[in-house]
Amino acid sequence: MLTAADTVAPIDFYRDPPDGVRVNMVNTLDNEAAFGGRVAAISDPTDHQLLLDLRAFADVLLVGAGTVRAESYGRVILTERQIGLRRTALGFNGPPPVAVVTSKGLLPSESRLFGVEPRPLIITTAVGAAANDPGDDHEVIVAGHDRVDLPQAIDALRERGFRRILCEGGPSLLQALAEHDLIDEMCVTVSPMIAGGQGGSPRPETSLDGPRRMKLAHVLSHNDFLYLRYTR
Repeated sequence: MLTAADTVAPIDFYRDPPDGVRVNMVNTLDNEAAFGGRVAAISDPTDHQLLLDLRAFADVLLVGAGTVRAESYGRVILTERQIGLRRTALGFNGPPPVAVVTSKGLLPSESRLFGVEPRPLIITTAVGAAANDPGDDHEVIVAGHDRVDLPQAIDALRERGFRRILCEGGPSLLQALAEHDLIDEMCVTVSPMIAGGQGGSPRPETSLDGPRRMKLAHVLSHNDFLYLRYTR
């Protein structure tokens, strides 16, 4: 179904998050996830608002360390409207914490995630955890020895009560989630931009034994952007 998002609130189509991993991402027509390392250049206000609104329906945000650095992530701040959405859907008032995936356990000491509530979670390896001071401004989750074991990491989040997980990128984390068949929902914004080659790292050959099919839940359109939602 193609619906013009001019006359509806896009978030009305996303109020039922899966019990699992929901991925939200934006891609250009030539399949780039950013321009010059930033997402803003290929996004627009409606897409950005949807990104912020989706956070109201998440128990935790899952983000790769590279994205945290590139986008200067800080704690999640919800508006009164988003708090109302969150309270109605999940029964919570407070914002979700941010969980950062980093094999080396490193984030800049000046990161805007530190020194705020709720404390961020650092998902790292045994090697990464041993090489860094634990600190009291974040919680460390060890998953894997020298490479982050994502299935183990997702299990650890769920054991802590974080069952509705919203992944906001980046591409490497998304690929790893796909490799382990951990994606329960894909929210993809198709941007009407052509970005050209952005010099990203080449992707290794997949270890999947076949492609995973998803079901199209809806298509919204606004300002030449397409908003696609796929579910298992």
